[in-house]
Parts: sequence; structure tokens; C-alpha cells
Amino acid sequence: MTAHLVNRVTILGTGLIGGSFALALRKYTTDIHITGWDRPEVGSEAQSSGVIDASFFGELGPALEDADLVYIALPISATLDLLPEIARLVAPNALITDACSTKVRIAEDAADLFGEGSTNLFLGGHPMAGRELSGIAHADADLFRNNTYALIGTTSEQHDPRVSAFVKILEKIGARPLWLGAQQHDYAVGLASHLPQLAAVALASFLYDHLDENGLPITLAGPGLRDTLRLAGSPYSTWRDIVLTNKEVLSAALDLFARRLDDLRERIASRDLEADFDAANELYKLLRSL
Repeated sequence: MTAHLVNRVTILGTGLIGGSFALALRKYTTDIHITGWDRPEVGSEAQSSGVIDASFFGELGPALEDADLVYIALPISATLDLLPEIARLVAPNALITDACSTKVRIAEDAADLFGEGSTNLFLGGHPMAGRELSGIAHADADLFRNNTYALIGTTSEQHDPRVSAFVKILEKIGARPLWLGAQQHDYAVGLASHLPQLAAVALASFLYDHLDENGLPITLAGPGLRDTLRLAGSPYSTWRDIVLTNKEVLSAALDLFARRLDDLRERIASRDLEADFDAANELYKLLRSL
């Protein structure tokens, strides 16, 4: 199977990520029929705006019929709940992939459902792209462009023709596929994504608790604070499942980060902080180069 032979794609969840994937397929591929499955009002909006060709809600069977690629863009808990039904209803020889932000729990369940004896193949995935605002109204065909797309799979799975077809699609839409293990993924995103989210929430809630009747200190805030707290605009509903399914990594990361803050506090009047600023500057340069 090659990328152009992926003719029918079903996207479960047509919000920011699922809607963006549909738009990317529209913009960068040809002759792909896109089916969406979501709440009636969301699916209707996606279909009426031309993001998808057909919309379903309720029972999964009609949406999965004849799909050769099933793209799950749902919250982690919903994905875990639906995986058994997907395994039961999906067409033979299909590739099923998800876009969830943690991978260990999903990889474990998928291994039981799509393992030996199944003609279908499950490939864990996580696009390292997103926004603090959710919903199809904020979907963007170029959301994945120039961003890493984590893929979780064994060596044999990497060489499966269905996976090769999906990787070619990712490359067409501008994503940068990166292979790694599920535990390796969850540790890395715990430090590089989930910890920054909680740090932004902590700082924003701290400042909110210290607002006075004149709006100080926020009335004196410049663009730097807005940039720093962009992640604070994300709703808890988006992060609840992520935190719950990566709590061990996050707990350890928070402990280490708290120690670093304690260390900074002890040296706040010392020129030793220059080394910390230098390290921070180097990391910022590295991020800008990615």
C-alpha cells in the first residue's frame, strides 16, 4: 500500500486535531474520501464547511465501514473506551492510529485488541502540535507542518505497507515523523509538554489570587507574561486525561522542578544565577532552531 492507495479515511473526533488532519488531507492529498464521527452539531459543521465528505454520530459501525485508515482524535478516556468497539467493527486490514497525548496505557490496550490473530494494525501516534483553543473553528491545514509527529511501533510495524502509507501522508502534510517507545514518549512529553502546562497553570492561578482592586499586578504586565502564560488558556477538560495517565512521570518531574526553584531561591542574590540564565538561553536557542 502506498500513500495514494489510502482512499477512505475515517476521523473519530473532528475538533482541533481531527479537523486539522482532515483539512491537511484536503490541501495536500487528492482523491481521499473523508468520513467524520462526532457529536451531531460538530459533524454537521465539519461537513457543511467541506472539511469532511460524510458525517456520522452515535453507532460507530457506519462510520468505520470500508475505512482503510481510522484516525482517532478523541480524549484519552474516550479512546480507551472505544478501542474494543473499533476492533470489533473496523474493516479488515485497516490501519488504526490515534493522536492522544500519552501512549503507554493506549499501547497496552491496543496490543491486546489488535495483536495476534487480528488482520488490523494499530499504530500509536501523537502530533506535537496544538493550540490553547480547541474545536473545529480553530482547525488549520498547516497545524502539523514543521512539527514533530511521534509514532509508537515496533521495527516490524514500521515496515508494514499500511504504516509506510501513513508515514508518507504525514510527510505530505509537512509533519516530521519520529519513532520512539511508549514509555520513552510519555517521559519526554511529561517534561517537555505536561510540566510546562502545569507550571503555566500554577503561575497564572498564583497571579490571579494576588489581583488587587485595581487589577495589579496584571495591569502592568507586558507581552512577556502573555507569551509565558499562553498555555494557561487551555481548559482542564483537555488536560484531565493527560495528567491522570501520566501522573507518575509528572509527579517526579514536579518534585525535580520544585527542587530547582528552591535552589534558585537560595541563590537569588548571588551571581551564580548567571549559569542558570546561560543554560536557559542555550535551551531557548535550541528550541528556536527546531
